Amino acid sequence: MDASILFVSGRSATVCLKDGGLYHTHRKYALTLNGKPWGEADTVVTSLYGLWPDTDYTLTVFDGAQKMSELVFRTEEESYTLNVRRFGAVGDGVHDDTAAIQAAINCCPKKGRVLIPAGTYHVLPLFIKSHIRIELAAGATLRLETDRSKFPILPGIIQSTDETKDLNLGSWEGNPLDMFAAMISGYKAEDVVIYGQGLLDGQGDQGDWWKNVKIRRGAWRPRMLFINHCKNVTVQGLTFRNSPAWNLQPYFSKHLKFLNITVNAPADSPNTDGFDPESCRDILLAGAHFSLGDDCIAIKAGKLYMGSTYQTPTTDMEVAHCLMENGHGGMTVGSEMAGGVQHIHVHDCLMRNTDRGLRVKTRRGRGQDGVIDDIVFDHVVMERVGTPVVVNSMYFCDPDGRSDYVQSREKQPVDERTPRIGTLTFRHVKATEVTCAGYFLGLPEKPIEHVVMEDVDIACAAAPAPMQPAMACGVEPCVRQGIVAINVDEITLRNVTITGQDGVMLACENVGQVQEE
Repeated sequence: MDASILFVSGRSATVCLKDGGLYHTHRKYALTLNGKPWGEADTVVTSLYGLWPDTDYTLTVFDGAQKMSELVFRTEEESYTLNVRRFGAVGDGVHDDTAAIQAAINCCPKKGRVLIPAGTYHVLPLFIKSHIRIELAAGATLRLETDRSKFPILPGIIQSTDETKDLNLGSWEGNPLDMFAAMISGYKAEDVVIYGQGLLDGQGDQGDWWKNVKIRRGAWRPRMLFINHCKNVTVQGLTFRNSPAWNLQPYFSKHLKFLNITVNAPADSPNTDGFDPESCRDILLAGAHFSLGDDCIAIKAGKLYMGSTYQTPTTDMEVAHCLMENGHGGMTVGSEMAGGVQHIHVHDCLMRNTDRGLRVKTRRGRGQDGVIDDIVFDHVVMERVGTPVVVNSMYFCDPDGRSDYVQSREKQPVDERTPRIGTLTFRHVKATEVTCAGYFLGLPEKPIEHVVMEDVDIACAAAPAPMQPAMACGVEPCVRQGIVAINVDEITLRNVTITGQDGVMLACENVGQVQEE
């Protein structure tokens, strides 16, 4: 076993137990801490809670009587613990506990802990600050208010007094627009840990959050977590449920860790994306479980105004040992990516029952800074995923998404509005019971540059229902179809197997070169 420490705080730690499993380990392991039994682990990414600050620990992993691994670590120092109950929080699910919890956060000294013990806390949006830890203990639930008239609004754009700069506080689907504050919001905060075994309930299934979702009422719908221009933030262990809109959105932030989180929403819930980093850098997402109503993970970098104005890509991101279920896309890049998405490594992940699996989507109008390049999908298993691999340069989103400009199959001028897709690598990918094996749709004036598929094994289902593999005009529903490639400069195939399809394994149109090795 290859074991390592991913994160240590004053009261918790996260370890990675690599035994060849993806999300779950191949077997259940017994844990001891400083020689005493400490429960069991059956997930590759596993967290420990209830530790004591500034203390040395030795974690030993056993398979039966056999010692598999040993890890030594020391917890962080902690200055004070501020229990929100002492600040007046009631925790009965009825009383408004917002002011009490916010007071504890505001008063917390550097390296202090705000403790939210077991109970149900009815809250409006909370705001974090730098250099604190917030623990939502086992049995604790934060339950978000449903009356939108009580929510603060984060303005999309506030112009500076001298009219030379702007302050961007709110965002909606890639544009700087007014939004209701998230359940937990942060602006220019750093060195923050939000952790524990508790639950954050956005109550999107209550009130009117999920009704008439394309209409702005007061402001756009809130997230569960929105951190804007923050750095060195870790979110560990928590469960997020029934978000009013996107769940977790890091925004123009860097040096982030999201470990062992769970994100749940009904399969028919609108826009409940699980994890949507936008124009961020240096992210580790490990051991997450998503089951929701939209893309499980969607990497973004704004629409044209944000991309061209700030030119800030999402880059240097690792996604590992995650389980994605029941969403539209398992692992998605775009479509709001006008600032670019580069250097992404997705590995050792499992996807089940999503419409699409590994998904890249862009369109004309995203702009010349919208460069998608060096995206690597490695050791990914997909079960009952409609189309496991989709790259779509004509995604019909936005009000003009079905216009002739966006959807034309004829070459358009290459200008400042034209995005680019560089190299995409699919390695050690296995998919079973699929409808269509894959679909690559580039722009005729700017084809996908290079697709590499290595050790890929895709098997079609016996009698699947028809589906549209790529959401673009002119793409017809299909069943038991191999890979379709349109407008691609180069395709490299190494040990690629497609079975159960009706027709050819690879159908090409305007493909420059196919290398089979």
